[in-house]
Amino acid sequence: METRSVKRKKKKKREEANGFFVQEIINVDRISDLPDSLLHQILLLLPLKSAARTSSLSKRWRSLFLSLPDLDFTSIDDLHKPKSFSSDSIYKVLSLRNHRDSNNLRSLRFRATITFTSLNSLIRLAVTHQVQDLDIEVTTKDYFNFPRWIVTSQNLRALKLKSSYPGFRLPTSSSILGGFQRLTSLSLSLVILDNQPCLSEFFSDPSFPLLEKLTLESCVGLKELKVSCRLLQEFSLKNSLQLEGLEVSGSQLQILKVVNCFHSYSEKSFVKLNTPNLKTFLWNLNAVTTSVYFLDKLVCLRKAFVKVFWLHQHLNSQTQSLFTLLSGLCNSYKLQLGNQSVEILSSKKGLLKNHLQPFQNMRCLELQTHFNRHNVQTLSYLFKSCPLLNILILKIINDQTSERMQWNKDLWDICNSKIQYWESQTYELESFLNHLEFVEIHGFLECENEMSLAIFLLRHGKALIKMTLRSSFLCRDSLRRQMIRSQLTGFSKASSKAKISFH
Repeated sequence: METRSVKRKKKKKREEANGFFVQEIINVDRISDLPDSLLHQILLLLPLKSAARTSSLSKRWRSLFLSLPDLDFTSIDDLHKPKSFSSDSIYKVLSLRNHRDSNNLRSLRFRATITFTSLNSLIRLAVTHQVQDLDIEVTTKDYFNFPRWIVTSQNLRALKLKSSYPGFRLPTSSSILGGFQRLTSLSLSLVILDNQPCLSEFFSDPSFPLLEKLTLESCVGLKELKVSCRLLQEFSLKNSLQLEGLEVSGSQLQILKVVNCFHSYSEKSFVKLNTPNLKTFLWNLNAVTTSVYFLDKLVCLRKAFVKVFWLHQHLNSQTQSLFTLLSGLCNSYKLQLGNQSVEILSSKKGLLKNHLQPFQNMRCLELQTHFNRHNVQTLSYLFKSCPLLNILILKIINDQTSERMQWNKDLWDICNSKIQYWESQTYELESFLNHLEFVEIHGFLECENEMSLAIFLLRHGKALIKMTLRSSFLCRDSLRRQMIRSQLTGFSKASSKAKISFH
């Protein structure tokens, strides 16, 4: 039997052993035993300022920071005091990198207020380190020329150059021959083209043989643009207000976005598209051009968005141009039309009836409209053009200029002209009514136009599953709203599955 003194001795030995083991664990620096590649991944998860602080730990940690493959000088540590790195700090970090690590610089990102001389020096140093992805946003005191070191780089894969103010000039087409040979992604913002109003040869295969993604924004002075890169898959053009002509061709192009262009009052503006494999087409806030040409059918088109405005002095040519544009999108699976598009179509109902191509593949249609008495027939023609439509989304614009007539529930089956009109279209809309499954109406004010359409679809929509009616914020008469809801739910429905949801 052990005495108390023996037990105390054994307990003391166990405590000493455990203490030594814990101290041994504390003394072992297991993080430093990790390979450089894994430590790089850990440092890249930190803001760059935090990663820079680790360089004071030891020579190895200093070397780890100076050999980081990705340098993002826009990341910040303190959200309450956002402060970017100065151009001198960026230059110093790049200068301290060893030449043996130069080929590890995958990406460099910074934004700074800088002189062109300093910018050119920074880019030259980055190119010396064989940077592959360069993303910079700069503000200068004056216009600057496109840095020539970017053109001559043989390692650059992606370039994003944005000038916040006042802008930069592109090099001439002849000066970039042999450059950009490996560039796959290019984004340029605030390009000054006062002396180069036409870019017909710049964005072509000889200059950009591997280009897959191109984004141009705020091209000042640009009047005509031609893009014809063989491998291009995505092209975006934004805020080029003086544009008069656009020509895009490419068998690999899948996404085309044109936003806020063609605002100049030109008598002859045009668009030419030769993009047979296009899948997404976005045409937003552009003036309707006087002519549109599709050199090949868009048989692969899935989504199309069209929101335009018209220049009234050329209404006839613009209306015909919009018909041509929509006819070129006739193979789209989904189509969204903005308000002005519906208004322009409503101005020439005869043309709409005879010239609008049917959308045989259309399954989803979204329309934005004031929904007044002038465009009821236009909506009817659009519905007839979509015989296999499954989803209809109607977004009604309610403002002071909208013509709104309250619904008279006592006269709906006798003398309501809107009900009579929709009933007269039943035969021609038979295919549309047999396939429509979901209807969603935003801005529902329980007025004559939308009530007539809702009743018509409920009474004849044989495939209808759900109708969602979202009231406008202008609708304040809760008692009247409740009476109309009761009336709608009381109608006999063509589909036994049809449900009405009010929001």
